[in-house]
Formats: sequence, C-alpha cells, structure tokens
Amino acid sequence: MTNQFVRCFTPLLLLSWAALAADQVVLTNGDTITGAIVKKDGGKLTIKSEFLGEVTMPWSAVKSLRSDAELSVVLPSGETVKGRIASAGDQLQIAAGTETKTAPLVGIAAVRDAAEQHHFERLLHPGILELWNGNLDIGLALARGNARSDMLSTAFTAGRNTRNDKITLYFNQIYSTARVNNLTSTIASAVRGGWKYNRNVSPRMFLTGFNDYEHDRFQNLNIRFVAGGGAGVRAVKSEHTQLDFDAGIDYQRENFLNGLNRNSAEANFGDNLSYQVSKGTSVTQSMRLFTNLSDTGAYRLNFDIGSSTVLKKWLGWHVTASDRFLSNPVQGRQRNDLLISTGFRLTFAK
Repeated sequence: MTNQFVRCFTPLLLLSWAALAADQVVLTNGDTITGAIVKKDGGKLTIKSEFLGEVTMPWSAVKSLRSDAELSVVLPSGETVKGRIASAGDQLQIAAGTETKTAPLVGIAAVRDAAEQHHFERLLHPGILELWNGNLDIGLALARGNARSDMLSTAFTAGRNTRNDKITLYFNQIYSTARVNNLTSTIASAVRGGWKYNRNVSPRMFLTGFNDYEHDRFQNLNIRFVAGGGAGVRAVKSEHTQLDFDAGIDYQRENFLNGLNRNSAEANFGDNLSYQVSKGTSVTQSMRLFTNLSDTGAYRLNFDIGSSTVLKKWLGWHVTASDRFLSNPVQGRQRNDLLISTGFRLTFAK
C-alpha cells in the first residue's frame, strides 16, 4: 500500500515542486504564467513558458511576479542590482545576498536574466572586431547550346551595431558575358560598394557619414566617388520593423571612360527600412535621392530592395534588385541601370 501511494503521488509532488521552482507572473486580468522571466525591456515583459514559448505582455498589465533565479534589475536611480525578485503590492523587492532592496514596480527600468545581461554588457564597450554580422550572396547563371552565356553576381554586406553607433559595409557586383556565332562580348559589368556610419545622439536622433564608390562600364562610368554626411531620425523601431530617415550634403566626383570629369556638391535625402515578414523571411529597402547643387536640375536616385528566406541558420535564399538612375548620363547612354540577382546567401556573426 505504501509503495503504491508513493508511485501515485511522486509525479504530483515533482510537478508541484517544478511549479514552485519556476518564475511566476500574475496579470491584472487574473491569468498566471509560469516559466522563466527573460527580460523587461521598455514597457514589455517577456517570460519563457515551457509550453507557450516566449510570451510578451505589457509591464502595466503585471499585477505581481516572483523569480526563482537571480535576475539583474535596473532601479529608477540607474543602479543595477542582482538577486531574486518578488512583488509586494506596488513594490518590487530584490533579495541581493543578505540585503533586500525595494523599488516601485512602475519605476523599474529593466529586468534581465543572465543571458540578456551578458548581451547588454557586451554592447556597452565592445572591441572593434566584435559584434559583426553579415551576408555573402552568390548568384550564377549559365546557358549552353547555340548561345553561350555566363553571369556571376556577388554581394557582401556587414554591420556592427552597438548601443552608441552603427557601421555598415556593402559591396555588390554583376558580370556577364555572351557568345553567339563564336563572338564573345561583355553584356554587363558593374561594381558598387561603400560604407556608412551612424552615431546616436539620442534614442531617436543620429549623425551619419558615408562614402560610396561605383563603376558601370555600360554607363561609360569609370569611377564615381561620393563622400558626405548629415543627420537622421529613427522614425520606427519595433520588434519587427525599423525605419530611418536621414538627410545631408555630399561631394561627388565622376570620371567617365570618354575623358569627361565632373565635380559637384549635392544635397541628399533617403530612408532605410528593415521588416521581418515572418520568422524566416525578411525584407530590406533603401532609397537615396541626390540633388545636384552645382548643376541645377540634375539629380541621381539610388534604390535597393531585397528579401531573404532562411533555409538553415547559416544558409538562405535571396532576391535583390539594385537600381541607379542618372538624369544626365554621357551622350549615347541610357539614364537607368537595374541589376536583379538571386541565389544562395551565407550568413556569419561574431
């Protein structure tokens, strides 16, 4: 009888112990969620439940909470305290060793588990070689038979985003040849690259500087050099969407294969959008309009858009389009060049 009692009630006791050991959040509507508190970031609290996964709720909807594990809590004063937490009324108590600190629930700036705190601290003073992530895109197309053609497109992007600034590097090129009746010719040859640096001056505002290079054989463009700077605003920043606008001035030098050289000052305006469509698919878009201040009425437009779908953690499939419009090309050349490519995307992070 005793053994049967033990066999029947041991699972219940284990379940009860697990429930007591888990973090717990009680909402103002009476719902109770158990699991592991991940973070309180801004006005949102995230808890990871065994069956529901990560659940995010408004901090204002939290009636009470407690943790079994130690969490890092940022008090209204800015001080960070590490300990187990439990609420009492509208106050939060943090048991830090032999000391207990109390602060109003509404005034708590942040709550982080060990992983989130490590990530936060890593962003404070990272080395210049840390926090980089990026992609390498490769596209290849071949045709064999009466006509023979080869096309190779590559693109590389890398970014380093900290709490204070953001560095972006980019490079893309397309090269294509075709042979018909034993005559081979180049039908596409373009290279584009550059970098951009943003420095935050407030949660919404930033200063920016950039440097672009471009070669396009079929615009007769040997090299275009552009360097400039300005200021921007972060219009949207959410879990799935980020939208920035910025404007400024720049210097442009164009050197064409026919010997023509042009130097000019420009005013520019643009946007940068990133949108997470689903867990595995994202879309990025950037646009910049350059208005020539030295040659009134002349202008350039750069427009890039792309989507990427994750196949594995390090591998994806991309589709990108890159358009360049020049209002005053050299004689005999079209004003618009569009590059479209698709292929595999290799992802890295450091």
